[in-house]
Amino acid sequence: MRLTLGFILTTVVIDSMGIGLILPVMPALLREIGDIPLSQAAIWGGALTTIFAVMQFFFSPVVGAVSDRFGRRPVLLLSLFILSLDYLVMAVAQTFWVLFAARTIAGMAAATQSTAYAAIADLSKPDEKAARFGLIGAAFGIGFVLGPMIGGFLGEYGTRAPFYAAAALAAINMIFGYFVMPETVTDETRRPMTLSRTNPFGAFAHVAANPALTRPLLLFFIYQVAFFVYPAIWAFFTTARFGWSEAMIGASLASFGVAMAIVQGGLIRVILRVLGDRGTVIYGLIFNTFAFIVLAFVTDGTTALLFTPFTALGAVVTPAVLSIMSRQTADDSQGELQGVLASAGALATIVSPLLMTSVFWYFTEDSAPFFLPGAPFLVSMALMLVCMFVFLAPTRRKAA
Repeated sequence: MRLTLGFILTTVVIDSMGIGLILPVMPALLREIGDIPLSQAAIWGGALTTIFAVMQFFFSPVVGAVSDRFGRRPVLLLSLFILSLDYLVMAVAQTFWVLFAARTIAGMAAATQSTAYAAIADLSKPDEKAARFGLIGAAFGIGFVLGPMIGGFLGEYGTRAPFYAAAALAAINMIFGYFVMPETVTDETRRPMTLSRTNPFGAFAHVAANPALTRPLLLFFIYQVAFFVYPAIWAFFTTARFGWSEAMIGASLASFGVAMAIVQGGLIRVILRVLGDRGTVIYGLIFNTFAFIVLAFVTDGTTALLFTPFTALGAVVTPAVLSIMSRQTADDSQGELQGVLASAGALATIVSPLLMTSVFWYFTEDSAPFFLPGAPFLVSMALMLVCMFVFLAPTRRKAA
């Protein structure tokens, strides 16, 4: 059991780390391939990020439904195999279009977070799910910390080195999983695939048809849009407000990742035990509202740096909401549910950067009504209040 959990969590770490691993070298790589200025490289970088998120949106339900039909084990192993080959292609790519195609395939193959959550749900008792979902959040946080750190270090040996490292990590974990990962889908929980459940829109409609899942699904999406403010504008915000260097920005993100891993990997168990799923959601929304207000108006860099890891104390909403939804879903539909949630998260990844960077631009350009680089955090604060309303608003009951 421990080895199985270790493999699943390592897969999530590699998915998370594989993204961050290549970020430090991406600007230099794009300029190297196309001999273009940094401004144009940024446009291509944005396109690569967008296509990855779009593929995650469309293929997460497909991967989740496939895992419900054929099992978690083959999906996870095949995904790691494809990712290892894909990183090798990116390592030798000499044109933008090869890089773009490889990133498209990576977005499809890395849409396995839904399968990882479903495998955890298969292996967990109802009262264990929230805490174990928190372990996946912790694994993501660890990858978020290790990826940029290792990528920056390997980048000193060339722009291609991080891709070879990512390929090796995926291949090693695939071999490990081949020996330790059992199949968690049984004949009783195996479910036939249907077209309506293997596309994000049909899967969304099917999940939303369950009244117990509609509100949590809406809350999950809005929360993800709000929380993605950190990766969307943090580097821009800290540069404009405090004049931080790249090293300082990286250190602050690392501190946030470490704190998030601690919260979701351990502290959440205490919070859940004291507050329960519902109380944990309410606490997380209130804390995030407070944190966003502080970040919107803080003007001292030292205060912001010290406060950054504490913002992770609010990162308990997602595991609690996932637990609530998982308990309201049949055992043979866990993969579908997690696929829908992964698509909702990918959609938020598409929407949030567009929203947050636009607000940042408006309040930092020369013609801005007033200079407020922290304005995107006020947007996130408002979205937290919307989440609170969605979660606590009374449910209308149909007349008998």
